[in-house]
Amino acid sequence: MLEINNLFSGYNGVEVIRDITLRADRGEVLCIVGPNGCGKSTLLKAIARIIPCRGEIRLDGRDAASLPRKSLAKKIALLGQMSQIHFPYSVYDTAALGRYAHSRGFLKSLSKEDRLFITDILRRLELYDEKDRLINELSGGQLQRVFLARTLIQDPDLILLDEPTNHLDLKHQIELLRYLTRWAGEHQKAVVAVLHDLNLALCFGDRAALMRDGRIVSCGPAGQALDGETLREVYGIDIKGFMVESLTRWSSLGNFSSS
Repeated sequence: MLEINNLFSGYNGVEVIRDITLRADRGEVLCIVGPNGCGKSTLLKAIARIIPCRGEIRLDGRDAASLPRKSLAKKIALLGQMSQIHFPYSVYDTAALGRYAHSRGFLKSLSKEDRLFITDILRRLELYDEKDRLINELSGGQLQRVFLARTLIQDPDLILLDEPTNHLDLKHQIELLRYLTRWAGEHQKAVVAVLHDLNLALCFGDRAALMRDGRIVSCGPAGQALDGETLREVYGIDIKGFMVESLTRWSSLGNFSSS
């Protein structure tokens, strides 16, 4: 689905990511992890052609730079870290904006099939009962789910997610990533998700790429890419040891199940 070769990008002439080579296949979730400031968000913006880059980005074998903007919007959707409220639309109308790339006009041109699709996504994300509320009345977690709904309603082949679990409680974090995993597998889509929580990356990522200082230092099946020694080298602490100690504390509480 996605092939990246020798990608460089940054801001104001300063390179933030350097010589990135990656791929994401249909049906899989690729998690991008690494310390703050290592270039994870910049990588997603470059893939989405929001910022200039040099190197090769191919979508289903086609050069992404050759695709018109509307065609690109049908292939890629990006949910950034800090989605802002520009107009106090309702939950339904905000989510429905995701169908714009597939319609001939604005919301009035939505077909019956469009509306059924929008309703289904809102129900899956537990937002349908809030569909008439204005988005400036929502909590941070609800708002994040609305913007995610808009992304899914766009129905792209590739979803780029920058910290998608921001503002979500643990229940909604887990449910969201479970849904994205099923969505990718059932519809043969691809998901590239930047995550800070290494537990979530290990549990839900088919593959993982670990970044440091703008470069990929480890990439492969999540359990291999996130090995203890590599994490220690990148983060400067024994993350695996901490995780094992934390798990031991949980197990000591009783009623513990590995399932």
